[in-house]
Amino acid sequence: MLNMIGVGPFLSIPLVLIAMHGSHILLAWLLGAVISLCDGLVWAELGSAMPYSGGPYFYLREAFGAQSYGKVASFLVLWSSVLTAPFLIASGAVGFSQYLHYLWPAVNAAGLTALAMAVCLINVVLLYRRITTIGAISIGLWILVAGTIVWIIVGGAEHIPSALRAQLDGGFQLTDTTFWKGVGAATLIAVYDYVGYNNVCLIGGELKRPERTIPYSIILSILLIAVLYIAMNLAILGVLPVQQSMHSTAIVADYMQAVYSIKSARIADLLILVASFASVFAILLGYSRIPFAAASQGEFFSVFARVHPTKGIPHISLVILGFLSACACMLSLDTLISLVIVIQTMIQFLAQCVAVILLRRRHPEKNYTGFLMPLFPIPAVVAFMGWLLILVSSGARNILFAFAATLVGVAAFLYKSRQEQRWPFEAI
Repeated sequence: MLNMIGVGPFLSIPLVLIAMHGSHILLAWLLGAVISLCDGLVWAELGSAMPYSGGPYFYLREAFGAQSYGKVASFLVLWSSVLTAPFLIASGAVGFSQYLHYLWPAVNAAGLTALAMAVCLINVVLLYRRITTIGAISIGLWILVAGTIVWIIVGGAEHIPSALRAQLDGGFQLTDTTFWKGVGAATLIAVYDYVGYNNVCLIGGELKRPERTIPYSIILSILLIAVLYIAMNLAILGVLPVQQSMHSTAIVADYMQAVYSIKSARIADLLILVASFASVFAILLGYSRIPFAAASQGEFFSVFARVHPTKGIPHISLVILGFLSACACMLSLDTLISLVIVIQTMIQFLAQCVAVILLRRRHPEKNYTGFLMPLFPIPAVVAFMGWLLILVSSGARNILFAFAATLVGVAAFLYKSRQEQRWPFEAI
C-alpha cells in the first residue's frame, strides 16, 4: 500500500479531471481498479507458484521456455526494470519536491530538482540495512500514509453523497470516440496510482509463507486502496468546485484549507511529503532485488549480484538504481508517469497475462499447489485487454519510445548471448 499510494493520488486528481473534462471520473478510477485487480490475480498466481526475489524475471523465463525464448523474455524484464525503476522512483521524489514547494514557495525549479535528487539518495542510505529493520520502518510510514487519506475523507464525508450524484448525473454516448479517448488517458493515470501491488512479488524470497502472503497482500491492498481513492476523490470534489480542482497544483492543501484552516493545510502537506518519501523507499526496496536475483543466476551483469558482507542486502544494485533515480528527477512528472506505464505494459504486463495461462496448462489444477485465480482465465484476459486500452491511449510517441526500448533490449540480449556463446548462438 505504501508503494501504491505514494504521492500519486495527491497529484493526479486534477490530471484525471482534465482528461475526463470534469465529469464521470469515477469511471476511470473504477476501470483502473478492475484492471489492477485482474492483473493482481495474475501476479498472485505467479508469485505464489514462484516466490523468488526478482519475481517477474522467473515468471516469464519459465512460461516461455527456460532454455529458449524465456531467456529473451526474462532479460527484457531486467531491461525494463532497470530502465523504468528510476523513472518510477523519481516520480515519487518529484512529487515530494512539488508539494514541498507549497510550504517553501521561494525555492526555484533548480532547487526543487536538487531536492528530489536528494530524496532518492537519502532513501539509499535508509535502505542500507537489514530487511527486518526495514519492515519496522515500513509499518510506521504506512500508518502515516493511510492516516492522511482517512483524514481527508473524514473532512469531506458529509459532501460525498452530493459529489457522487454530481458525477453520476448526465449520460454519455457509447460511440463517442472522444469520450473513450479521455477514459483511456484518465485510466492510464489511475492505474499509475494503483500500480505497486506487485511490489511484494519482488521480495518473494524474503517473505514468510509467501504462498499465502503474496496473494492476500495483493488482493487486500487493491480493494482497500480502491475504496480509499474513490472516497477521497468524492470528498474533495464535494468541497472544491470542479474548475478549481482541475487547475490546482496542490489540491489536497487547497481542500484542507477550505475544510479546516491554513494550519491544517500545512499539516496535511507535511503528511503528503511523508507519503511521497515513503513511496520512494518502498519502490527502491523492491526493484533493487530484480537485477540482483538475475545476476545471481548469471543472467545479468555480475556486479549486481554482490551482497553486503554483514547486512546481507544487494547493496550494489541498490546504489546503482538510487543514482539513476536521482538523475531521472530532471524529467517532468507527467513524462515520468507515461514512461513507466507504457514501457512496463509493452515489455512485461501484457506478457505476464499470457504467461499465467501457459504455466497453468503445464500444471493441471489438481497438481498445482499455489494460489489459483478464480474464473480462470477471465481475469488474465480482462487484464490483457485493459493494458491494451492503456497502451493505445498513451499516444503514438510513447508507444514508439517503448517499442524502441524493446528493440534495444533485444539487441542487448543478442549481443550478450553472442559474447557468452549462449542461446541462440551456442551451436554457432
